[in-house]
Amino acid sequence: MNPLELTGRARSHIIHIDEPPCSLHFEVVTSFLGMRDAARRDGIDLQAISSYRDYDRQLTLWNRKWRGERPLYARDGRLLDHARLSGPQLVDAILAWSAIPGGSRHHWGTDVDVVDASAMPAGYQVQLLPSEYGRDGVFARLTAWLDRHMGRFGFFRPYGSDRGGAGVEPWHLSYAPIATEAMEALSLSVLRAAIVQGDMLGKETVLDRLPEIYTRFILAIDPPVVPGRRGKPALA
Repeated sequence: MNPLELTGRARSHIIHIDEPPCSLHFEVVTSFLGMRDAARRDGIDLQAISSYRDYDRQLTLWNRKWRGERPLYARDGRLLDHARLSGPQLVDAILAWSAIPGGSRHHWGTDVDVVDASAMPAGYQVQLLPSEYGRDGVFARLTAWLDRHMGRFGFFRPYGSDRGGAGVEPWHLSYAPIATEAMEALSLSVLRAAIVQGDMLGKETVLDRLPEIYTRFILAIDPPVVPGRRGKPALA
């Protein structure tokens, strides 16, 4: 991927599929659909409620959280009072659950947030909170299935444990063969250039702390359990 693709400012690497509706890197589609078919055979309706996300969409999400138009949660899931947060605290609160524009793995088309549509009661509103994927959560069965099977399709959870940066996201899957290359290519200078050119609220605070943010929130992930091979499902 080139710098524009890495930072969500070009989508030449992305294709859209209709069923299930999502947009992915062209080398990810086959593995994702293969995993979905396998899940369906076990009674799970695997759906991607978020897939490719471009720079502008990530920027809108960031700015709405900065202005207090969307809720902010602590790393332990507690709702935060926006009015009581300083600029640096706002940055930390947003980064717990949302990447900076240009620094989201969703820009690569390799990452998806997944649910089991068959497990949701009528009218259920997904919160994307760890409790939904825990032992007593609505998506507990999905979590167990992914634990057993996602690796053989090349997927892993980059935010599966607390590494002091982003919060734990059991719903967030990443396709290792392509995402690993993308993360290596997303240098600090490429990320800085994307931020400088955007209209991000809190930009100066972010730029002042960018080396720390880059290390804590982009590089600090759980490694793939089964790396797999480019363009093919990983072998368990």
